[in-house]
Order: sequence, then structure tokens, then C-alpha cells
Amino acid sequence: MRPVRLGSVEAPPVAHVGKPPRVRLAALDGLRFLAAVMVMLYHYVGYESGDETRAWDGRSAAELLPGLSRFAAYGWLGVELFFLISGFVICMSSWGRTLGDFFRSRVVRLYPAYWVAVVLSAVVLRLWPTVRHAPTPSDVLTNLTMLQQPLGVPHVDGVYWTLWAELRFYLLFALVVGFGRGVTYRRTVLFCVAWTVVTVSAAGAHDDLLRAVTEPRYAPFFIGGVALYLVRRFGPDPLLWGIVGMSWLLAQNSTVEEMPRRVDANPPHLSATICMALVTVFYALMIALALGKLDRVSWSGLTTLGALTYPLYLLHENLGWTLIHALYRPGRPAWAVLAAVTVTMLISAWLLHRLAERPMSKTLDKALTTSLTRLRTSDP
Repeated sequence: MRPVRLGSVEAPPVAHVGKPPRVRLAALDGLRFLAAVMVMLYHYVGYESGDETRAWDGRSAAELLPGLSRFAAYGWLGVELFFLISGFVICMSSWGRTLGDFFRSRVVRLYPAYWVAVVLSAVVLRLWPTVRHAPTPSDVLTNLTMLQQPLGVPHVDGVYWTLWAELRFYLLFALVVGFGRGVTYRRTVLFCVAWTVVTVSAAGAHDDLLRAVTEPRYAPFFIGGVALYLVRRFGPDPLLWGIVGMSWLLAQNSTVEEMPRRVDANPPHLSATICMALVTVFYALMIALALGKLDRVSWSGLTTLGALTYPLYLLHENLGWTLIHALYRPGRPAWAVLAAVTVTMLISAWLLHRLAERPMSKTLDKALTTSLTRLRTSDP
């Protein structure tokens, strides 16, 4: 039975008897887009920081859009959904691949759109430093490496912090891909169990290096996503459900632990119960996906929205705040400004995807394929 393709990622069929042999994970694209929209709305109307209030001419979004603001204040949890999806997708995309293939696919996936977004954000802040100060040329160049966080260099755009968490997950999962026969069921299960044990140990340790490598705050979401892909590929199993359940329990804890920091940037109406409920909903949706319950979701538009997710995530913060600042005036409907900025960001994401990400990814993929082939075949 041949797997189908989802963009550049292979999606094998669910291992359940009677399930359709060919499926397209449009629902996964829909969930990715949902996560991006949650984060975008959080930054525009749910994030009570100096940057957000400067964008709205010194006004509070909670005052201008009170109903939406109460909902958007929980949009930061979209990042948690992103990480849960990321564990699922990385395990799926690395199956049957070599370490070189895994490295190439991640570089091609992450860097082209990111490079363009860094430059665009830096140019906009240089021309219109109304919401944030323009980054220095050195900061911009360092950001192009995607390694600015461990180097202590400021992010050109605040959302880039999540990419360092992603890179650490990729490096850890490369241990599964790079040894022996690559990704196997046994090897992946052991990886999930080992990472859970080390993560819990690191959370209570005073070892900054260990914590930096294992990422205790977000590791449960990555681990849960990996285990759910195994459920999809091999079918339900008590051991896999145990890993998923443990990751959910740890995810609840880490989410509640994160709340005090989020309350500092939001009106103090965040509810731990709502945060825990949203995380549970995320897990329920991904479990439904793993069990094939969402395979009937086949609207092709979701695939398009999925393609826009990464560019939208990269572009929306600084560019969106700057545009809000340019459009909003006292007496002008805030909802109209928000709608105009949202549409503009979606169009910008589409243009970035079609005009830059796609052609640059093809060129980079071809170049890396040539280089890795030479690396494998050349004499020392």
C-alpha cells in the first residue's frame, strides 16, 4: 500500500482494518492554520504589552474590542498546539528517510520563508520604527542563522523564539533518525520514554544546560505528537496510550506553570481551568486525527491554508502591529482595522509562499541534494 503525499510530507494510511487506504491529512493543515490564527489574534488584541498598546495609539485592545480580547487572551496556547502538531509531523516526515534526508527536509522547510521574513521585518522596522525599535545590522545578520537565542541576540521578531525550541526538538529526534536503521517503532517508543524521564528530571534540576537541551516546558507536547503518529501508523496500543496520557498530564502542568508569566502581559482574567480545557481539546483533536476520525475532512482549501501557516506566523507580529498603528485613529472602528490587517497579513503570507518560499525551497533542495550526494559518495 503506497503512502500519499501531503505537500512535501508522506502520510501513511491508518493501520486500522477497514480504513480507506488513501487519505489526505487536510484536517492537519486546518489545525495548523487554527494555531497560527490563535497566535495572531493574541498579539493583536489579547496581548496587553507596550508594543500592542502602542499599535492601538496607546489604547488597550481589551477596551476597544472587549469581547474578542477576552477570547484572544488565550491565543498564546496556539504555540502549544503547534508543538503538538510538530511532533506528529516530524515523526511522519522522517519515516523511511536517512539522516541526510531529514536534515535536508528541515532546512528546506524552515529557512527560505524565514530568511525573507527576517529581512522584511527588519526593513519595515527601519522605515517605520513606530511600534518597536529597528534592529541593528548585526542583529539582523545573526537572526538569519536562526541561532540568535542561544547567542543572546535579540529576535528581529518576537515570534522567532519558538523556532529555537523546534530546532532543539529536531536535533534530539535526529538521534533516532541517524543511528541504525533510522526511525523504527521500537526506537521511537524508547525515544519518547527516555525524553520524558530526562525532561522530568531536568525540570527540577539546577542545570541550565540540561534544561536548555531537553526543553522541559514544551517537551510533553512534542512527545505527545510523536506518540500519536505511532498510533496512526501502527494502531492503538496500551503503551502508546500511556505515553500520550503521560504527555497530556505533564502538558497540563507546564501550561498552568506558564500562566503567571502570561498574566503579567494580559488582563488578570486568565483561567487555569480554561487553559487546561484548551490543551485537552488540542489533544482530543489530535487523537481523533491519529485514529482516522478526521480523514473525511477533505476540503482542498485547508491544504492552501496549511501552506500559508508558516509564512503567516513569521510575518504577522511586527508587520501587523506597524500596520495597525498606521490605520487606527480614535473614532475609527477597531474591528474594521483588525479585519483589514488580518486580510493584509493573509495576502502577504500567500505572496511570501508563492513568490519566495516555493522557488527558494526548490533551489535549496536541489543544491542540498547535490551536496549530500557528494558527501556520501566522495572519497575522504
